[in-house]
Amino acid sequence: MSDIQRTLILVKPDGVRRGLAGEVLRRIEAKGYTLAAVELRTADDALLGAHYEEHQGKPFFQPLVDFMKSGPVLAVVAEGHRVIEGFRSLAGSTEPTAAAPGTIRGDLGRDWGLAVVQNLVHGSDSPESAEREIGLWFPGL
Repeated sequence: MSDIQRTLILVKPDGVRRGLAGEVLRRIEAKGYTLAAVELRTADDALLGAHYEEHQGKPFFQPLVDFMKSGPVLAVVAEGHRVIEGFRSLAGSTEPTAAAPGTIRGDLGRDWGLAVVQNLVHGSDSPESAEREIGLWFPGL
């Protein structure tokens, strides 16, 4: 069985706004992963509703969708050996203040004291999530 996987990575609006998309891509490639697709997108309610479907009805759902619509998102499909686990390790803890130095969030993230954590990046958390999310963001891939 091959451990070559694909994952969806999003550089969220805070990362794009701060000019960090290139640094995130550099770290993905430096780790040895291949970029299979990269597109700067403006997400709409339908796409974000489907992407965050497991959070619908929770109090943070609409603020999260509003944040993700606040600017362009760099959508990336990366592939490589155990890329799902590897990118999540590279990204670091979801809370930027607690994220370890050397990770994307630990080195570049900021805690703005906001209800919705603006933590620069998203990475699929399982092969099933990756397949579903890639299908949403890159249906032709």
